[in-house]
Amino acid sequence: MKTANVSALDASPLERIFDNVEPHTNLLELPAGEGVSEHEHPDRSIVFYVLEGEIRLRVGDETETLHAGAIAQFDGNQSIAPKAETDSRALLILSPDAD
Repeated sequence: MKTANVSALDASPLERIFDNVEPHTNLLELPAGEGVSEHEHPDRSIVFYVLEGEIRLRVGDETETLHAGAIAQFDGNQSIAPKAETDSRALLILSPDAD
């Protein structure tokens, strides 16, 4: 078993929590106004859980503002671009597509 204390991690802005294991589990930490450039995670299914703050998440043609406690699931083959509205932290789980 592997464990981690998410509140003790410093993502700056992204940190993989457990190395070399599937699914990939990452912590994203963004100050207000900062974001991640548009990108994709081909052949992955993504769960995006906002731990703290407020993040505007664009996935493909959809945009939604997620507040702490909100969770989203989407296909990584689409373009993704999160941007923090307030200082924010999110947990991302990227699992291989079942295909």
